[in-house]
Amino acid sequence: MSTKILKPPPPELPPGWKTARPEKLSEPCIWPAALALGITLLLWGLVTSLIITGVGGILFVVALAGWIRDIRYERA
Repeated sequence: MSTKILKPPPPELPPGWKTARPEKLSEPCIWPAALALGITLLLWGLVTSLIITGVGGILFVVALAGWIRDIRYERA
């Protein structure tokens, strides 16, 4: 006696629909963490010192630009 498990047939798709392709995940990068640190320093600097605010602002801009650059070149 054979105990084979049969898979149900795939469901019929409505006209004009296609089966979804698997989504490719992006490569891990440092930019989200750097952006979070920049925001933290920016807000902490508003409470403590203008120098920390400047460092946080610069880090925020650099991290945002780097993340956008990675996303643009990843799609190509």
